Amino acid sequence: MSDIKRVVLAFSGGLDTSVILKWLQQTYACEVVTFTADLGQGEELGPARAKAELMGVKPEHIFIDDLKEEFVKDYVYPMMRANALYEGLYLLGTSIARPLIAKRQIEIAKMVGADAVSHGATGKGNDQVRFELGYYGLNPDIKVIAPWREWDLTSRTRLIEFAEAHQIPVSKDKRGEAPFSTDANLLHTSSEGKVLEDPWQEVPDYVFSRTVNPEDAPDTPEYITVEFDAGDAVAINGEAFSPANLLAKLNDYGRTHGIGRLDLVENRFVGMKSRGMYETPGGTILHTAHRAIEQLTLDRGAAHLKDELGPRYAELVYNGFWFSPEREMLQAAIDHSQQQVSGTVRLKLYKGSAWVVGRKSPNSLYSEKVVTFEDDAGAYDQRDAEGFIKLNALRLRLLGRRGA
Repeated sequence: MSDIKRVVLAFSGGLDTSVILKWLQQTYACEVVTFTADLGQGEELGPARAKAELMGVKPEHIFIDDLKEEFVKDYVYPMMRANALYEGLYLLGTSIARPLIAKRQIEIAKMVGADAVSHGATGKGNDQVRFELGYYGLNPDIKVIAPWREWDLTSRTRLIEFAEAHQIPVSKDKRGEAPFSTDANLLHTSSEGKVLEDPWQEVPDYVFSRTVNPEDAPDTPEYITVEFDAGDAVAINGEAFSPANLLAKLNDYGRTHGIGRLDLVENRFVGMKSRGMYETPGGTILHTAHRAIEQLTLDRGAAHLKDELGPRYAELVYNGFWFSPEREMLQAAIDHSQQQVSGTVRLKLYKGSAWVVGRKSPNSLYSEKVVTFEDDAGAYDQRDAEGFIKLNALRLRLLGRRGA
């Protein structure tokens, strides 16, 4: 332990990471540098600075960074190009934030000459894996301190007792047993634990924070358009937005119409199943719109190959392998497929759903002349289908004769 002189802690200012800060100072007798990422979680981050200063962190060693634009542009958007859904449903809102936090921690560690980095993820979850694979992928020699795998503060009561013994302020809402835990950023909010642990019980309405109940959403549908350029959303209703501002605007639409709720029992990378509730309002709209513009602009072969790659890509993100060569290889193929994915999608938002009701593109492969049931003026010779069918049926006919 004596070789740890300075450590960079991923710090929220909440109960867990405040206790970790003091624990690091005591256990490792080291200087702690705090890093708080603004990923659009919607919380006031000033208290994190005040808490760090109160606990003896030097002002120049308190980092609070606004990473919203980088988060959406360099992490969310590349993932959206892949149409990545873990286990066919989950839009990976927590997973995709971890590599950016890890990257910035490693950058800060280099800046301040730190020997180690630390996080507040527990030893049961996926986040410990995601953080640490990120750390090691960016700095193979960094030391990692994971307090939840080391200390004996194994309950909320023990954490509060430690905090009180060391004059660490504990807000009133943290003193009772938390009904569930949450994680939030600009893409989503996730909730798990306690009242959500029984997968048979419906999620209580008070758990939801990002979306209105679809039953209470407006009785009148709302129509919007989303414009894409090379696979990335760039405008809503004809108005251009930066990536973070565009996602925030879609979040507003999703909140109003109760879009993006997901109740999921998932398979964690560490081996257990867990039940979580996810709210991804803007991301759900964006995913739906992106699939729609691809319907017009991607060739069948490319589209179907992408659908094969998507689950593998999602699994890599979920398991923490963002900085792996295989994810980068997949990204290169996916990004190549997006060169012609430009155009506009019209959506109907209504009571929990986002329906595609129109799409257009200057790069469209859709030909009304070919597909029409009316006179196609020679664009498609239906007689050609006979030979096509016979060739594809040849092996089936041979199998059928053998079986007879």
